[in-house]
Amino acid sequence: MAVRMGKRGFIVACALSLAACGAQQPELKAVDYVDLDRFMGDWYVIANIPTFPEKGAHNAVETYAMNDDGTIATTFVFRDGAFDGKRKEHNPKGFVRDTESNAVWGMRFVWPIKADYRIVYLAEDYSQTIIGRNKRDFVWIMARSPQIPESDYRKLVQLIGSMGYDTSKIEKVPQQW
Repeated sequence: MAVRMGKRGFIVACALSLAACGAQQPELKAVDYVDLDRFMGDWYVIANIPTFPEKGAHNAVETYAMNDDGTIATTFVFRDGAFDGKRKEHNPKGFVRDTESNAVWGMRFVWPIKADYRIVYLAEDYSQTIIGRNKRDFVWIMARSPQIPESDYRKLVQLIGSMGYDTSKIEKVPQQW
């Protein structure tokens, strides 16, 4: 039985096929090891390639806490559009996918989908981190304090660029405490 495809369906099918044929980047390498107990706690979002809900976020903070079952309770809070904007909160659940490194997680916002979440840089003292995704569509620079030295910021952005990200899409997240 032949399947009849309209012009629009044909164009969509061709676009998907071409996208699948495009050069894929190598897997985004996570750090070798994360001490989860040290990683838990508050992380200020310094900059990111924002997801739709994060656009315009101010005073963004991501907090992690280990659950008894080994999952990671996550609380992401920010002010929408301004420092006095409406407080927004999201509570995805993290799942460690690579228990040897603890650096590759799934982050579930909506059941049953677990989004790719990789700790791709972590300062030795656990003061700064970069969270990335294999698709290189979103990235987060986070720190234990709301501000970092500009020289650190530039180095982190350069590192993100070396991972295959388009750094022109990175936006600083306003932090004022």
